[in-house]
Amino acid sequence: MNCVKIVSCLKGSFCHLRLVIALWLCSYQNVVALPLLPKPGQIPSTSELPSSPNSATFQPIEISPTMIPHYPFHGEPLPPMYPSFPKTYDPVLTGRCPVNFSVISSITAKTASDCTQSLSTVVGNVICCPQFNSLLHIFQGFYSNHFDTLVLQNALADDCFKDIISILASRGANSSLSSMCSVKSSNLTGGSCPVKDISTFENAVNTSKLLESCSTVDPLKECCRPFCQPAISEAALQISGIKMTLSDNKNIVEAPSEIDTLNDCKGVVYSWIAKKLRFEDANTAFRLLSSCKVNKACPLDFKQPSEVINACRNLAAPSPSCCSSLNAYITGIQKQMLITNRQAIICAAVFGYMLQKAGVMTNVYELCDVDLKDFSLQGCLLRSLPADLVFDNSTGFSFTCDLNDNIAAPWPSSSSVTSLSLCAPEMSLPALPTSQTLGSSGCHLDGVHFLLSTILIFVSTLLY
Repeated sequence: MNCVKIVSCLKGSFCHLRLVIALWLCSYQNVVALPLLPKPGQIPSTSELPSSPNSATFQPIEISPTMIPHYPFHGEPLPPMYPSFPKTYDPVLTGRCPVNFSVISSITAKTASDCTQSLSTVVGNVICCPQFNSLLHIFQGFYSNHFDTLVLQNALADDCFKDIISILASRGANSSLSSMCSVKSSNLTGGSCPVKDISTFENAVNTSKLLESCSTVDPLKECCRPFCQPAISEAALQISGIKMTLSDNKNIVEAPSEIDTLNDCKGVVYSWIAKKLRFEDANTAFRLLSSCKVNKACPLDFKQPSEVINACRNLAAPSPSCCSSLNAYITGIQKQMLITNRQAIICAAVFGYMLQKAGVMTNVYELCDVDLKDFSLQGCLLRSLPADLVFDNSTGFSFTCDLNDNIAAPWPSSSSVTSLSLCAPEMSLPALPTSQTLGSSGCHLDGVHFLLSTILIFVSTLLY
């Protein structure tokens, strides 16, 4: 079906009506609604789960996995994008963790929602693991409110960690969070950090500066002009007992053991911050700090693209064989997980550098119409800022796709991936397509572009 082209008229009721009809016609044959009826007693209380974010015109919109049409990759089924309603039950606790978990139920509920069994493997890097780590920091801070220590003893840490996993699993979360997020009970112990009690910590650290820097983390500035992160690093260094040498105005750590100690001490610093802040404020701050780290790297695994290199080397004009092998390769890596818009830029650069190093010097992204969204599962780019999965009684869990649709993947212009900076003005996120671009390109429904038909039908609800 040829999609109706969209013109740039968004004002007036007649234009609204035409646009809604056009979007509906464009999506009608490509959306398959899969209603999932909840089973009594098997869904978490909506009052204990994150509420759906408010949407405004041209803001990112919610896409429920149950509304994504079936479109299996060649030879393999889709990853788990059609979650069933989670089965909940009463957790079996060790009885040896001296913490009233009901007090932090809002954070455990959010974590269980973000790490649901069905979707955790595809949102682990961006949503689940950052929230799980935040929960552990908050748990440490909550524990320290009743004891004169910022960490737990080894045996107690094991018991409490088991209880945390059991509580999350009882609310529908993946029971393998520990391995998936590379987290152990030892993360609650402070490891090799020499300072673990509150009084010693507060005597060694400028706590006023630390709290001022991290009580409110600016989501627009922190990742590029960090304020809280240096304060945490400075506090960790102060309690680590490590003597740093200065070289070119940069702190250099010689031994790997010292790096481990600094990381362990950062965990202690996080615990102190969590102790001082409200649960929700601490969670917001920790998630924002995680997003800065997450968006600095591409989480996708790129295998050697031999077929792409052979088909696209020494290319000067569009080649069906090149584009076919390139699209097949990207379809393969796309199945790995959902990534953010900023991660997609880095992934496109990393893959481009691989091709350039092997002799593919032509911009094959442009020749083969490769977009940023082609690097993310289901063609859905998540926002670079922290986001949560949202539970709905009728559609199950949903996630939010950014409206960065049909933005061409950037072909790297230099030979070094280390030169890439998302903080430089020229490397900011690409602009959204203009009305002229929308008017001439139509809708892509082939290969990895099919998600657009699902997204469009939801836009009509945002126009009034």
